[in-house]
Amino acid sequence: MKRVLGFLKNETVLAVSAVLAAVSCFLVPPDREYLGYINYDTLIILFCLMVVVAGLSKLGVFSRLAHSLLRHLHGQRGLTLALTAMCFFGSMFMTNDVALITFVPLALMVLELEGKEGAMVITVTLMTVAANLGSILTPIGNPQNLYIYSVSGLTLGEFVLTMLPYAALSALLLAGCCLVLIRPEQVSVRLEEADAPLRAGDTVFYLVLFAVCTLSVAKLLPTPALLAITVLAVGIRDRRLLLRADWGLLATFLCFFVFIGNMGRFPPFRDAVLSALEGRVLPVSAALSQVISNVPAALLLGGFTDSWRELLVGVNLGGLGTLIASMASLISFKQISKRAPERRGRYILVFTAVNLAFLAVLLALAALI
Repeated sequence: MKRVLGFLKNETVLAVSAVLAAVSCFLVPPDREYLGYINYDTLIILFCLMVVVAGLSKLGVFSRLAHSLLRHLHGQRGLTLALTAMCFFGSMFMTNDVALITFVPLALMVLELEGKEGAMVITVTLMTVAANLGSILTPIGNPQNLYIYSVSGLTLGEFVLTMLPYAALSALLLAGCCLVLIRPEQVSVRLEEADAPLRAGDTVFYLVLFAVCTLSVAKLLPTPALLAITVLAVGIRDRRLLLRADWGLLATFLCFFVFIGNMGRFPPFRDAVLSALEGRVLPVSAALSQVISNVPAALLLGGFTDSWRELLVGVNLGGLGTLIASMASLISFKQISKRAPERRGRYILVFTAVNLAFLAVLLALAALI
């Protein structure tokens, strides 16, 4: 029972999606059309990116880069701005989840060393907002982007140009927040040197694999070829990395594909969703993300609309707001709860206030565009 409860706690979205998929199978009994539900390109690229990024993380590439950038800072504002920028730009390529897993623990450690625990809440809040907003610019920044990019037919240029105004305004807002909300106090960042030098051969190996992944994202390399190259190369180099992919997220995608495919063939549900989305894809997707988070919202609504640009903007902006609007935000909350449990309540209040402010401004921009 403890294992079951632990699984439900850690994989709530997967558990819910599995139940929904199972229930939908009673409404639409399994047949050959089930094979057409699954978007294999999304699953393959997502899996390969997870494995490659896990390899780079294991080598310490991201943390070493962060150490190098932070070592020369001497002001609280500069420190917060650098941490926020690392999450913003890093999330575009390493995903918002990995950016927060890498940089938030480092930020908390630095603030503790400098006796600046009072700045933890606002610093981690801005870093989390930055990771969620920086990731909107690229197809590989987060799972919902990869899904929409795979099924929408948007070119890479169209995708980036659609999200560029929101990413640009977000960068300006984040910089402004760092200047206004952070005190100009002096700090002296003290970080220890790494015990062992970075292994150049391994680093180049995973960077080359990352480049191969981007070829598939750009639709220059078939995804079956990408899967074969990644599994073979990583299997020879370090096969344990193949197990470090987020299999729960991949299974969640699979369950939602089944659920959406079945419900698309169930007229009452299909008609209700189509009616709700008519002329309101962007606000509906942003609102739904507040309740079920933006990845499930993208998967659910993507089966019932071809207004891909509106859905893309809606679910990405919908990652702001509540703590569960983007599941990546829970990474930061867990880190705060672990390192400073007495600050959890204040963190939720500040996090929600800042997120809602950003959401309001960016939705206003969407209304103008």
